Amino acid sequence: MFDQFRLKDVLAQYKQNFVSTQWGNEKYKWEAVKWFQDNWDVNAADFAEMLNRSLDKTFNLLASNNNFPKGMIVGFAKSAPEEVRAMFIALFDESKDVYERMNAFKLQSSILLEKYGNGAAQHYQYENAISTYLWLRYPDKYYIYKFGEVKIVASELEADYRFKKGAYADNIRNFLKLYDEISFALKEDTELVNLFQSQLTDTCYPDPELKTLTIDVGFYISRFYSQKDSDIQTENEWFPATYTPGFSEDDWVKLLGDPEIFTTGSLEIMKRMKDYGGQATCTQLAVKYGESKNFYSAGSFALARRIADKTGCPVMEEDTENLKWWPILYVGRYASKEEQGSCTWRLRDELSAALDKVDLSGIELYVKAAPGEEDRGYWWLNANPKIWSFSDIAVGEVQSYTLYNENGNKRRIFQNFLDAKSSDMVIGYESNPVKQIVAIGRISAEQDGEKLFFEKVEGLTSPIDYATLKECPELERMEYFQNPQGSLFKLTRGEYDFILDMIREENPVAAELSIDAYTKSDFLDEVYMTEKHYENLVAVLRNKKNIILQGAPGVGKTFAARRLAWSVMGEKDDSRIEFVQFHQNYSYEDFMMGYKPVEDGFELKYGIFYRFCQKAANQPDKEFFFIIDEINRGNMSKIFGELLMLIEKDYRGTKATLAYNGLSFSVPKNLYIIGMMNTADRSLAMIDYALRRRFSFFEVEPGFDSEGFIHYQNGLNNETLNELVSKVKDLNREIATDKSLGKGFCIGHSYFCGRDVCTEEWLHSIVDYDILPMLSEYWFDDANKLQRWENILQGVFQ
Repeated sequence: MFDQFRLKDVLAQYKQNFVSTQWGNEKYKWEAVKWFQDNWDVNAADFAEMLNRSLDKTFNLLASNNNFPKGMIVGFAKSAPEEVRAMFIALFDESKDVYERMNAFKLQSSILLEKYGNGAAQHYQYENAISTYLWLRYPDKYYIYKFGEVKIVASELEADYRFKKGAYADNIRNFLKLYDEISFALKEDTELVNLFQSQLTDTCYPDPELKTLTIDVGFYISRFYSQKDSDIQTENEWFPATYTPGFSEDDWVKLLGDPEIFTTGSLEIMKRMKDYGGQATCTQLAVKYGESKNFYSAGSFALARRIADKTGCPVMEEDTENLKWWPILYVGRYASKEEQGSCTWRLRDELSAALDKVDLSGIELYVKAAPGEEDRGYWWLNANPKIWSFSDIAVGEVQSYTLYNENGNKRRIFQNFLDAKSSDMVIGYESNPVKQIVAIGRISAEQDGEKLFFEKVEGLTSPIDYATLKECPELERMEYFQNPQGSLFKLTRGEYDFILDMIREENPVAAELSIDAYTKSDFLDEVYMTEKHYENLVAVLRNKKNIILQGAPGVGKTFAARRLAWSVMGEKDDSRIEFVQFHQNYSYEDFMMGYKPVEDGFELKYGIFYRFCQKAANQPDKEFFFIIDEINRGNMSKIFGELLMLIEKDYRGTKATLAYNGLSFSVPKNLYIIGMMNTADRSLAMIDYALRRRFSFFEVEPGFDSEGFIHYQNGLNNETLNELVSKVKDLNREIATDKSLGKGFCIGHSYFCGRDVCTEEWLHSIVDYDILPMLSEYWFDDANKLQRWENILQGVFQ
């Protein structure tokens, strides 16, 4: 949602400039779409030539001084036409998620850059260019995405959507939602629609859904409308310039004393506006003092109407209700980019002076807390990571903070240390070089004259950057931002709630759901492992904390890993399980942390293992499981880095300083790592010996003789299946004794699992397309043995 009143003001100015400047400068956008639609042919024999021709009228949309997406993609198409053709076919496949398609296009461009880039530093195929391709192909559905532009549009329209650097998927989806809402609003403006249609020519795409017009409105907001506050504000910019309700200072004093006009709620608004400096937006008042934005908006509106009804004072002749009544109390101006809300309102001089003469001591400045929270306070605790860090503290651990520094002098804002009470909530922030909110805490005990005590309640898996906080005008009056010198700073309830909303947006709390129990019996019914094998497996896992399930293809390693975690937890709680698959390009930056490119530089991003460790540390009384498929396909030393020591059982909980952010880090004791490794893949090197020492290796064998599989087999009641299983067991015995193979190459039971009804067609496909191709790899140099076993297995069906 966004402020419709603000958009109306945008469109009023946009329409004034549309014919004289906007259309003449931006008409090429509609012409670019028409040209693309007329020339695009994905099946063209000369794909590169067709692509170049189709993009011929995009001009600066796909080319600028430092950005060359058109030239690069056409160059790729000349070198690898079929690969680029496939990329566009996949991008334009509307059956799949739009962001996944865009991301795949970007990743494939990176591959092409390595092959055909001739040393170029980048391929330029990022969200802006890729969204342009989508818009050209589907102009009734998509828009051109520019991060900086859409962020300004959202800010100017006071939209609910947030746009953050690096949050590519969320940014794209929020962008589409916001622009869809704007597009819908444009259709309601008959004057604008008629004006636009009067300018269309045969060379333009008719734009029936006004998507391209929406793009242009967004461009206008970011390039022109947003600049209206760039100059220094003067008194003449406050409106209305000529209207006045005609009240003197004494008149306002009398009105303030009339309880039928100035109710308690009205006086609260006046007191808070005065305390804020006499001018503010409704959003700023809401965050600073409490209540909703509507409390201040609707309250001012109703108050002004009561004054007009009681006094008969002159009223503005305006169609817009807000502008008709608000000027009785205030003068206003459009909120600048540094503020929040559609308008900033300032108390009329006479009213402001009258407020100084009346007694407002009995009026609440801050909203009273809810029952049970009347005495709760909120604090910002600043940690200097060069001295101490929140990551050094475990969740639930109590830490003390001295009231006096090492020289015996009082801490800055000493009164805050005296005012902090037990159960007050704490936002944990780490200063330079980290500059992030990293934890939530709670005051555990009041100061004893020397120390204040607090406990860590939660470590954030996704910390909140200082830059993100500083961009929020709702927090401009926060004590820490006024003067950051010190350690403990007071937060209002509104500021705390606002920050907490930001934290929860990046660190959501898992919903309380009903979770099914899962026992050893459930495991044995599904996994087809003997009970003795299962008990040994659990014992090894608990003892070592890190285990690798190794075995032949088809023994159900991946299937077993998740169920092993469930059985140890005693419940099917997937929120405590993380699953990844290693590959040759997997890196420490993906796993732990690293700098990743964003719109205008690089940002430190936390990897999946780092975030999962933080998640596990927040619930030390529960067990968490990190499952790694194909663990031996990755470069272990490259991926694990300093974790080679920290994942060892004896070093769990031990702190080590990380190279990227300089913070201490440990792997929690309640986290288990389960890896899977295929022993029959000859193409993979042996696992790193340094890592091998940290893991126990457990052989997962074919489970044809387990009680679970036998019960499953009997339930299918199929003689052909019984005979085929018997032959495969004979085959496995021969594979196990083969000196060039061994039991790690046996045929697993999972090929025969997962069916309620057994058909001969299904069994035949297992033999023809699973088992025999594998045997042809095993015995590529022994044709006689391969033929013999092909005859034996095919003979089952005779």
